[in-house]
Amino acid sequence: MTTHHAAPDPRWSHLTERLPSRLEDLTGPDSGNIQLPLRLAWSGLTSFDLSDERLLLGLYRIVITNGMRRDLTTYLNANLLIRHWPTLRIALGKPIRMPWELRFPQLMPQQEI
Repeated sequence: MTTHHAAPDPRWSHLTERLPSRLEDLTGPDSGNIQLPLRLAWSGLTSFDLSDERLLLGLYRIVITNGMRRDLTTYLNANLLIRHWPTLRIALGKPIRMPWELRFPQLMPQQEI
């Protein structure tokens, strides 16, 4: 059986344009405390302890939804993204998660056999 993925909606093409070409380009920290600039975290918490999963998920959601390419590569870590993607993909919603999963197939959920 062949799986077909829907073409990305043109309304969301700007999301695809800001993605790095490789997941390995996400070289952000994998531990420590991260301070986001107000242009990203304008509505609340700006400091995130990556050892706290809830804070890490909040940081990643903010950066993925509001960040530009440089923010993605600065604040996101590929290994942490892969590890936490199953939870993040639900929180992000389809319009935001689809460009990520189309660009980076390793983020796609594994099909049950």
